[in-house]
Amino acid sequence: MRDAAASPRPLVTLAFTAAAMLAFAANSLLCRLALQQGGIDPASFGAVRVVAGALALALIVRMRRGGRPAVPSDWWSAAMLFAYVAFFSFAYVSLPAGSGALVLFGAVQLTMFGVGLHRGERFPLPGWIGLAIAGAGLVYLVLPGVAAPPLAGTLLMVAAGAAWGVYSLRGRGAADPLGVTAVNFLCATPFALVLWLPFAGVARADGRGILLAVVSGALTSGVGYALWYTALRGLTAMRAATVQLSVPPLAALGAVLWLGEAVTLRLLVASIAILGGIALVLRHRAVAPAPKP
Repeated sequence: MRDAAASPRPLVTLAFTAAAMLAFAANSLLCRLALQQGGIDPASFGAVRVVAGALALALIVRMRRGGRPAVPSDWWSAAMLFAYVAFFSFAYVSLPAGSGALVLFGAVQLTMFGVGLHRGERFPLPGWIGLAIAGAGLVYLVLPGVAAPPLAGTLLMVAAGAAWGVYSLRGRGAADPLGVTAVNFLCATPFALVLWLPFAGVARADGRGILLAVVSGALTSGVGYALWYTALRGLTAMRAATVQLSVPPLAALGAVLWLGEAVTLRLLVASIAILGGIALVLRHRAVAPAPKP
């Protein structure tokens, strides 16, 4: 992970992007795996994940530079990081890994599109059609029925996706990805501990659950997010959004192979609608008009 302000070389960007996408998908698998057998409660998982990420990144920064990251604190980004981790952890109490990743990704992209519209970006007609298809796919996924994911878990994951979308937007253009990520995790630690305190009386965590939370925090979150912030310096906004299309299929495949989850027809149809609709938006995304002189 380089700290120079210049954009990384294309092959380096490709490597960092691929590693980050695998880390994103692995987070869904690790969280679901830790929670599905009751080895750890969601508040403890989220708290351990943030603390482990903060410690791992602080160690990496110290080894590379011998001191604290030379970047200012960003409490808004830290709050968005904490909100993502908290909602994500509680959502996976009930959501399958594949459905959860799909809802998360859809919410992330819809949030980023919404921010773009608020900032004056406009879509041509095919873009609006794609947005409608993606929204319809998300609605179809959660319609009442035997194959529908739990509504409460879905709403929590939507909130997690919105928080991650804002966090990603705030991280674009970071000149020091490693330092920024380290500071964000450090600032998010008090929030995570405050989240855990109300559940301290009912908290539970065995060795396996703690290990999965530590791996999720230190490796696939802390290091993974630093890799993603680094990759963002070499990606356009459209490419950054497009490559994330790979995360739900990767998570769903991993859930089938390692968690024994079934791929339902509803999930397949919703995946095609959500991912296809978002791809259509990205293909026809319009740039905000330049201001008049």
